[in-house]
Amino acid sequence: MAISDYVKKHPAMGWVIFLTTVLVVFLLGLLASSIVERRAEAVFAYTPQVEYSQFEPRNEIWGKNFPMQYQSHLQTQDTSFRSKYNGSATIDMLEENPRMVVLWAGYGFAKDYVQARGHYYAVKDLRHTLRTGAPIGDKTSPMPATCWTCKSPDVPRLMEELGVAEFYRGPWERHGEEIVNPIGCGDCHDAESMNLRISRPALLEAFERTGRDINKASHQEMRSLVCAQCHVEYYFNKDKVEGVPYLTLPWDNGLTAEDMEAYYDNMEFVDWRHKLSKAPMLKAQHPGYEIYLTGTHASRGISCADCHMPFMSEGGQKFTDHHIQSPLNNVANSCQVCHREETERLIKDVHARQDKIIQSRNKLEELLVSAHVEAKKCWELGATEKQMKDILQNIRHAQWRWDYAAAGHGSSFHSPVETGRTIASGLSIVAEARLKLARLLAQLGHNKVVPYPDIATKAKAQEFIGLDMDKLRTEKELFLEQVVPRWLEKAAERETAYKVSANLNQ
Repeated sequence: MAISDYVKKHPAMGWVIFLTTVLVVFLLGLLASSIVERRAEAVFAYTPQVEYSQFEPRNEIWGKNFPMQYQSHLQTQDTSFRSKYNGSATIDMLEENPRMVVLWAGYGFAKDYVQARGHYYAVKDLRHTLRTGAPIGDKTSPMPATCWTCKSPDVPRLMEELGVAEFYRGPWERHGEEIVNPIGCGDCHDAESMNLRISRPALLEAFERTGRDINKASHQEMRSLVCAQCHVEYYFNKDKVEGVPYLTLPWDNGLTAEDMEAYYDNMEFVDWRHKLSKAPMLKAQHPGYEIYLTGTHASRGISCADCHMPFMSEGGQKFTDHHIQSPLNNVANSCQVCHREETERLIKDVHARQDKIIQSRNKLEELLVSAHVEAKKCWELGATEKQMKDILQNIRHAQWRWDYAAAGHGSSFHSPVETGRTIASGLSIVAEARLKLARLLAQLGHNKVVPYPDIATKAKAQEFIGLDMDKLRTEKELFLEQVVPRWLEKAAERETAYKVSANLNQ
């Protein structure tokens, strides 16, 4: 039977068909309107408003073309979140754990170690830390210019102007008036295509030395590699270019703690001599990328950005959230994209892993403090270099493993198995060191327990290792009052000459 005949016999059905058709047409119209509107929004959102060079260091200029990303980036100013162990809050790690003062005796971290805040504060925090000293007049900083490398998009600009090795040359204050913009867009993005790019040569050089082609990295791999430009272990190689502390990643033997330890041992590299034990020490920087690679997330192809910079939507536009932060402060957009557990359950699971790692790490710290103090006692009793050599090497290796686990922030979550294994290895090595120390102390006529120092607070620990903290703080305050304002004035004057033009093709 034809539809027309059916409608004649059932008039009401004709109205049903008519109204249904109207509704379908209306819904299709809404869909078409939404698509056109979203396309218009996309064109508006991604049409460049200004043109600038690759080496434009000011994030606010890039933000004119990418306002949503820039506004989310500005949220790295927020220091209100503190998890059980980390977060974005200002945390004095030496006050939280005074043992670290003794472990780093003779090194800058014993003076000051405050947990890094958001990327927004990268430059400011470097100026304020006691580790960079107070370079005023003829007094120079104890740190080299290389220490600026990961702090600012002004760095690629200067490397382009000066050359890489020349950028690394000289004391830290040399670039004080040049580096003023905090970590941002130009560090990770190509100015024309906005593709991810590597702007720090140390990572490129490490890939080349190990026979890998970073240009073959996938987009997903790049979402971790741009982080690996800075969140890695590194050292200052003084043999590559004469007179230059050249930033180098020690990946030639591999990326585990043992691989890098062998690399350093083979070249007899020493970061500093421990003030108490005189051990030839290594300081781990922040091997976040190396440890992440050994974890379950990396094995499943999950990048750093997936968790620390998850996608978000605003005004119908999907974009990467540039509020780089702990996933624990953004569980819904990070963890729960894959995990279906409730927020409290997920956070509890993270803390359970961290608790177990920290428990073992704390024990390793205690044993290392004892080893340094006992080694100091051996020297006081007349021990020889020959008697102490193997002991000091054990201390070096045990503390390297502790530092490797402690310095890679988030290691206890990124890869709890590898981190636990590394700490366990350190516990074994320090136990061997202390057994040797006990035998040597007995040979030297000392059969009593060497007292554990009273280091209940940061102040007590710093006094124990002989630091004059009042002097260091006074000098730093004078530097911040007299020198930094001049740096900022000269930087503002220089940046007025930077060329930024309106996009005439929009």
